[in-house]
Amino acid sequence: MSSSLLFRLTPGEDLYLGMEHFIAQNNIRAAAIMTCVGSLSKAMIRFADQQNITSLEGPFEIVSLVGVLTDDGSHLHASLSDQKGHVVGGHLKPGAIVHTTAEVALMAITDVIVTREYCPLSGYRELVVHADPGVISQSSE
Repeated sequence: MSSSLLFRLTPGEDLYLGMEHFIAQNNIRAAAIMTCVGSLSKAMIRFADQQNITSLEGPFEIVSLVGVLTDDGSHLHASLSDQKGHVVGGHLKPGAIVHTTAEVALMAITDVIVTREYCPLSGYRELVVHADPGVISQSSE
């Protein structure tokens, strides 16, 4: 079972933290980003296979934003274009500041329970999906 949610973040808000705050305020344990359109004045990106987060000064158009938000941590990837159309992408981190707007559409995920647990294969806390006993018992009745 899922439901669609739509909201807007305004200039000066943190895109990453704003989305996490939205799901927390609405008692959503997990959500997938369906789409996001808008712009950033600043981006915080962790590039592939790097440990450090890079701060980038915009403005940037949000070309794509994908990922899973959970109450146990989020994993987001962004592609951003600058004023010349050059695109950069990677893991979006807190500190990405909305420039003009960020119109976000989420799909709440309510039929499973998700956690993030350390994975020795990747070295990161990764998504683990657990069956929700309440959903299983409802569907079998």
